[in-house]
Amino acid sequence: MQAVDIFSGAGGMSVGACQAGVDVRYAVEYDIHAASTYKNNHPDTIMLNEDIKKISIRDMPNLLPNVPIVLFGGPPCQGFSTSNQKTRNITNEKNWLFLEYLRIAEELTPEWIVFENVKGLKETEGGMFLRDIQKSFEDIGYTVSTFTLNAADYGVPQRRERLFVIGSKSRIQVLPPKKTVRKLITVDQALHDLPNLENGAAVDALPYRSKPNSAFAKAMRMNRLDCTGHLVTRNSPLIVERYMHVPQGGNWENIPENLMLNYADRSRCHTGIYHRLSHDKPSIVVGNFRKNMLIHPWQNRGLSVREAARLQSFPDEYCFSGSIGFQQQQVGNAVPPLLAKAVFESILNCI
Repeated sequence: MQAVDIFSGAGGMSVGACQAGVDVRYAVEYDIHAASTYKNNHPDTIMLNEDIKKISIRDMPNLLPNVPIVLFGGPPCQGFSTSNQKTRNITNEKNWLFLEYLRIAEELTPEWIVFENVKGLKETEGGMFLRDIQKSFEDIGYTVSTFTLNAADYGVPQRRERLFVIGSKSRIQVLPPKKTVRKLITVDQALHDLPNLENGAAVDALPYRSKPNSAFAKAMRMNRLDCTGHLVTRNSPLIVERYMHVPQGGNWENIPENLMLNYADRSRCHTGIYHRLSHDKPSIVVGNFRKNMLIHPWQNRGLSVREAARLQSFPDEYCFSGSIGFQQQQVGNAVPPLLAKAVFESILNCI
């Protein structure tokens, strides 16, 4: 099977597709930094670094004849996220980028469609967007299967729920993939072998500090001796002092009020703000981990790019491009590759 990845970001879904045996021929991504990351890690895929509105199948002449196509991707999800209460509605322009997805699907007529997004899509405007997406796929000839999956059930050391809408031209109903792990992967199993770092660490490539203590870490390393991404946001002394008061599993509520005086109303902080990861559990959602100030389980600092990438199940050979801020955004926005792999394998098993 060959594939086209639209709204590809840094390439999390493409990693999973490739791991499942899918040949990703084209990717479309507007952001120059995410597109650079994608190109560097997928040299055999043609990256179209362009506004999706300017892309058509005429830009994809290298698709193979008589080979089934799967079109996959997820339009920007900020407008559907449950953490976005200001523009989580019909007026958010980004919420309508699905129409470009649909246009590409109509032009390409792939055998399969895999549409991915946040679980909040089911709730935005009372579920209107999800119903419209499902009906739109049905109107152009696809049988639709819809389910929500938690990445932790598929070997990702992170509790992260994503919505998948899968369309089949051959009228096949796809069941949710079976869980691939019996015991959830913990933060310690994911991060134990990575180097100790300090607040503001800026040396990109470093050797591992120990042998892997889990099958997961060993799989992410793939016999490497070092890896990149050991970059940590430099936080002010005040923020570091706040970190010191937060135990594993705790958050902003553990920080003394006198250290939170710059917050107009600290009670409005959500539970992910200043959350210190628990070593013996999967991580909470690694979204905008710099903005939320997720705290390392043992050290008084934020997560490094590589640590966040591990919690997303990116292999250590995967390198991110751009400044630390752009790299953090790419990692946080990505679909966990192991979750994507399970979805593509469930489709391949139907063929």
